[in-house]
Amino acid sequence: MARKKKSPFPQAITTVSISQFKARCLGLIDQVKRTGQPILVTRRGEPMATVCPPEPAEPEASWLGSAATTGRITGNLVDPLASSDWEVLDS
Repeated sequence: MARKKKSPFPQAITTVSISQFKARCLGLIDQVKRTGQPILVTRRGEPMATVCPPEPAEPEASWLGSAATTGRITGNLVDPLASSDWEVLDS
């Protein structure tokens, strides 16, 4: 009794012979990207390759707020400085 191999793909997969894939390669790749459905490329019924859609790209992190944790406050920022605190005035 033959056992069925469990497919790694949850949905039905489109099968294309290697000669058809060679003739229609760019169109088939566009189809995979557009539909999200993988394509199995076979030679004489034997699987040779699988064309799968790319994983969604992760959004780039925004540069806004990227330095939020790098600064340090030393002293009082609210009160004005006295003239004695300015080194330039000492000369």
